[in-house]
Formats: sequence, C-alpha cells, structure tokens
Amino acid sequence: MSFKRHIYSKLEQWKDNPLRKPLLVRGARQVGKTTLIKQFANTYTHSISLNLERSADIQYFKDFDDAATIVNALFAAHSINSEQTKNTLLFIDEIQESPEAIALLRYFYEDIPELHVIAAGSLLEHVMRKVKSFPVGRVTYLYIHPLNFIEFLEAKNHTGAFDQINQLPVQPFAHSLLLKQFHEYAIIGGMPEVIKTYLITESIADLSEIYEGIWATYKDDVEKYANNTTDARVIKHIMNTAHLYLDQRIKFQNFGNSNYKSREVGEAMRNLNDARIIQIIYPTTSIEPPIIPDLKKSPRIQFLDTGLVNHELNIQADMLALEDLNTAYKGAVIPHLITQEIMSLNTLKYKQSNFWVREKAQSSSEVDLIVQFMDKIIPIEIKSGKEGKLKSLHQFIEKSNHPYAIRMYAGKFKIEEHITPTTKKPYYLMNLPYYLGTKIHEYIAYFIETYK
Repeated sequence: MSFKRHIYSKLEQWKDNPLRKPLLVRGARQVGKTTLIKQFANTYTHSISLNLERSADIQYFKDFDDAATIVNALFAAHSINSEQTKNTLLFIDEIQESPEAIALLRYFYEDIPELHVIAAGSLLEHVMRKVKSFPVGRVTYLYIHPLNFIEFLEAKNHTGAFDQINQLPVQPFAHSLLLKQFHEYAIIGGMPEVIKTYLITESIADLSEIYEGIWATYKDDVEKYANNTTDARVIKHIMNTAHLYLDQRIKFQNFGNSNYKSREVGEAMRNLNDARIIQIIYPTTSIEPPIIPDLKKSPRIQFLDTGLVNHELNIQADMLALEDLNTAYKGAVIPHLITQEIMSLNTLKYKQSNFWVREKAQSSSEVDLIVQFMDKIIPIEIKSGKEGKLKSLHQFIEKSNHPYAIRMYAGKFKIEEHITPTTKKPYYLMNLPYYLGTKIHEYIAYFIETYK
C-alpha cells in the first residue's frame, strides 16, 4: 500500500526542470522516503535503485571514485543503453552510509547533468561533518515528514472529508465529519506503517507492536548520533523520559530527574534534533519579522510524531473517550499535533516552529505558536474556552502592528471582532477548527484579504 504525499508534486516539478540538480530527500527514519521515491521511479523508462546498507550496492562507491565510471558500471549491470540516460532515474537510498557517495553528487551534476539522480537518507547532519567536499550549491533538498491530516484522509480514501476540507472557508455542515476524522488521526499519528496497519485492521489495539518497533529502531540508532558512550547514555535517558515533559518548557540541567549537566543534555538534545526525532522549539520575543529565536530562554520539545508520543504516554485508549482532545495530557497533545501539522508543510526548507513569550519579574505571557505571513507575525492560541481568557494573545496584539489573531479550537470556523481588555485595541479573531492546521497559510491569506 502506497500513499499519496503532497510532496509528490515537488518531485514532478524537479523532474521537469531542465536545470535540475541531484535531489537529496531528507527526513527521519520510517517517514516514507523510500516508498515515495520508488513510487516516483515508475514515471521513468528506466530506474536503478541502490541501497547503500547493502554491501553489493555500496561497493560501487568503494571501487570507483568518479561519477562517470559508476554510471557506466550501473548501466552495464542493468542493461541500459547510454542513449537512455535522460530517461533514467538513479536512486541512491541510505546515502548516509557513504560520505564518498554524498561527495560524488556534485560530479553527477557537473559531469552527467542529463541523468536524474535522487538520494535519500536519515542522520545526514552527522554524516555531513565527515564529508570533506560537500556538494554545496550542487544539490537540491526536499524534506519529508509523517503524514499530515490531509494525507491521512487521502490514505483512507475518504473523498467526502477530503473534498470538504479543501473548501475555503470550510462549510459548517462538514464540521462534525472533519472533527471526527481528525480525532482519529490525532490518536494514531502519521507514521506510514502505523496508518497502513490501521487501515487494514481498524483497531488501535493492533498498533502497539508497530509503535514499539519504530521507537526501538530510533533507540538502536543512538550510537550513530552519539559522539561517545556518555553521549549515548544521555540520549537514551532523554528518549526514555522526554515524552513526560510534553506539557512544559524544559531546562537541560538535570533533565528528567537526572544528574546530567546542562552541557551534556544540550549536546544530546541537539543530536536528537539533527536526527529529527526530538526537536528543540525555542521561544521568541519578536512581534515583527524576522522571527529571532531566543536560545537563552527555556525551550519546548517537539517529537517527530504525536502518535508515537501518545503511545509512550499510554493515553490512546483514554483519548477515545474524550469529546475535546485539547484536554488530553494536560492540554499538550493538540498543540503538539498542530505544530507537527504546520511543520509538515516545510518541504523545501527545514524550518522549526516558534512560540512567543513575554517574561517579566511579576508575570509572564506565552502564545502557543506564531506564524510569519509576509510582513506580519500572526499569533496562534490553541485552546478551548471563551475569547476573554486569551490573556497572552491580547498582550501580543497590544504590542503588534496589526489586528489579526487566531485561536484553534474544537468549534466551528468563524471570524469575530474584539477589543483587547487593557488598551482597548480593536482586533479580529479567526477561530479555526483543529483540523485546519495544514491549511493555516491559506486561511491567513483569506483572513487578511477579507478584513483589510
């Protein structure tokens, strides 16, 4: 079973570009890189697929040190005529296993530009440090994430829900349908193997083994992104405890009730961040572009996939009975998932989200998310409750040079006019249902255009 991924259109654009460079597809393990590219390979007359975890495949890069010889050897082995070069895709999977192969991407571009070359790998940040001549400016990047909600609807072949979520604005009659589907997605998450199994069995109980297998794979990789045995121990500790801090900002010193120092935890966190397993989300005090993360302030942590976190927290069964998932695990699950949804849209550039803080001696304010849209930073609160409880949002708006704010909640789509309690500044509040996270940029554009 293969899924339709929104990144697929980027592959088609790359293929049609006469000035294309070798494409490096990046992402954590098991998010669907290999399946996607093998599906895309079917659009070519010929394709050659190498997996550099196999000794026979990596041997090409050990035996030969120039791109032309490697291509000649591969064409001979696959009975492909050199005249078919422009109709051939070379897919190099698990390229992180060979720094030499990464360096050679430059020469595929310079010496054989007519050949279409795609490479994929995980843990690339760690390997890049070992590449003596990285092909800067000679490769193009794409980033792939777990399936987002819209991809989940397509995977289910739920054409009714898919058609309705693509209406702008979403119609009121579709709200219950979309919220129910999002509830389901929020519980299981977006890992391809999890969704594949769920669509067959329709049972959350059958997914435990898969979650455990994925998490075990990440833990087994620890040594690959640890610099020494101490780093490995700290990383393992973080992976065993980090999910317990989903609802709060963290400090590196003594993280997870440990004796580890700030420097040790910080280094381990950055390694996990590079591996895309646990990401460090820093706050900002910016109210105008550019958004500048404040690395001196306490960050939040963001996991690769909310379904994995739900499993680690053992809350999936409880979530089935909740009417509003924003109450799940101290209110942390839905903000985490919406952050994941927004980050899934970043396919051309790796970009982490940020939240906004104002910290003073007597009080502090915190807005769940901010999104830059053209010359504006838009604040987003993710919570149930009435407009009057949005204290931090009001403080952002009072400082901001625009009147636009967003609340994401379990209710229906609507736009309201309000006034901040302190300075009486008029502003517009767009109330978005949780399920519109992947549509956030389209709705912000609609919002600002409608209420200029």
